[in-house]
Amino acid sequence: MPLTVALAQLNVTVGDISGNCARILEAVAYARDQLKADIVLTPELALTGYPPEDLVLRPGFMQRTHERVAEIIAAVQGIDLLVGHPWLEQESLYNSVSWVRDGNLLGRYHKQCLPNYAIFDEKRYFQPGHSPLVVELKGCQVGVVICEDCWEKEPISQAKQAGAQVLLIPNASPYRRGKHERRLYTLDERIQETGLPIAYCNLIGGQDELLFDGRSLFLSAESEPLSALHCQEAIVAADFEPDSGGWSAVSGLDQGLTAGQNDYPEVYSAICLGVGDYFAKNGFSKAVLGLSGGIDSALCHAIMVDVLGAENVTVVALPSRYTSDLSNDLAQQQADTLGTKLLQIPIESLHQSALQTLLDSDQQATGLTDQNLQARCRGLLLMAISNQTGALLIATGNKSELAAGYCTIYGDMCGGFAPLKDVSKTLVYALARWRNQQAGDQWIPEAVIERPPSAELAPNQKDQDSLPPYARLDAIMERFVEQDVPIGDIVAEGFDETEVRKIAGMVLRNEYKRRQGAPGVRITNRAFGRDRRYPITSRWLESGSGS
Repeated sequence: MPLTVALAQLNVTVGDISGNCARILEAVAYARDQLKADIVLTPELALTGYPPEDLVLRPGFMQRTHERVAEIIAAVQGIDLLVGHPWLEQESLYNSVSWVRDGNLLGRYHKQCLPNYAIFDEKRYFQPGHSPLVVELKGCQVGVVICEDCWEKEPISQAKQAGAQVLLIPNASPYRRGKHERRLYTLDERIQETGLPIAYCNLIGGQDELLFDGRSLFLSAESEPLSALHCQEAIVAADFEPDSGGWSAVSGLDQGLTAGQNDYPEVYSAICLGVGDYFAKNGFSKAVLGLSGGIDSALCHAIMVDVLGAENVTVVALPSRYTSDLSNDLAQQQADTLGTKLLQIPIESLHQSALQTLLDSDQQATGLTDQNLQARCRGLLLMAISNQTGALLIATGNKSELAAGYCTIYGDMCGGFAPLKDVSKTLVYALARWRNQQAGDQWIPEAVIERPPSAELAPNQKDQDSLPPYARLDAIMERFVEQDVPIGDIVAEGFDETEVRKIAGMVLRNEYKRRQGAPGVRITNRAFGRDRRYPITSRWLESGSGS
């Protein structure tokens, strides 16, 4: 007789313990009544949301968690439930999952392998568990481990030795490009080592800078992989056949996992989900952004319309004396195409007033100071509109600019969220072209994509007056920032040493700017912010291939 397993790929909110509890119980009822499942699995720490960070250190937070765990145990009838939550026991805090059946707790598993790298710092909060949990269900021995436990060999080997025939894994595995393929590879390794089929339930949704993409999985050596959808909430189910060791789809699953020609649809939908959840979970419904006629603000404009709808997005053109007629025309063209409200607010009078005020104080703003002053005039006006209307200001800068410090603190860096914070300039162009293909129209005007990028803060200014071409900048930045490749090794790949050192120096010098920038969706393995924690005050300078 098959064992029907449901995976509740839920989008929960950190700290909303009562609301998450209600969502979990709704999922339990659906899995039992509609899918006729024998057991339903929630993501890692589903009750509190992931990562709860220092909230778990507050006594009231853990008291509420314990109360809701007791409520869940009492409420679950007619189906087994594996629910993830933090658990405080004898002054030790654990990342746990409770196995519930008909009003009873059958067992509690504590996560053994606590990740403490990149965006993870679980060792700051949790103690590791040491024991397996295997429970009989419909004559089948079912084991459970949590997320990072499946990236190591020992916890799954323990479950196998304890008699497990199939493994259920709650996860909060954050998205980055290529992560799904990496998960498949790792899970396949565990299956090859132990022979245990796997049901893998992943969290979905945005949490500050992190994005969880779902794609929950059923895997075994005996059947094709089955996957839930990317970036969509779902409750899916499959039948496990103990005799054959294979899975067969019941509801909501895709057979096979073929890779497309590119991952632009995946990246774009991830950004949209991260942005949308940041707005919804923080109580914002409207956005405002500066629309310059350049590629970054144009792509942000399209993203915000996709996320919030045109009626909830206001764009503002803030021309200076250096702004070309083409920039003004392109901003108007895109606003007309997308149906958003466009405000035209020239900054000349404000800029001149600021210059004169400085002169009256025996100060003069020239050169780069004057360029930054213009950017800060724009930031001042945009923040005023945000304050007055309650719309969240979108910072439109990209990762390449942030890496090089080619941005103005308190100017174009103003904003509450930065959709492109982890998106390189070359990827910005690729996503813009892809979005136009999907629209069948110029959501991002073709002239925006084709024109040379410029901040337009000085006569005839182009980005490449100050920066290498973005293709080279991004290639060097990816190696230095995302892969930690030493300068000497980057040069050995054929890059110009002077240029590499210039870019590395820019990255290191501008940490103070990034530290004060808006959060944004993480899509790479090394984003500025949670991932990359470099000191602002530092005299470290790299030299040679071994540095």
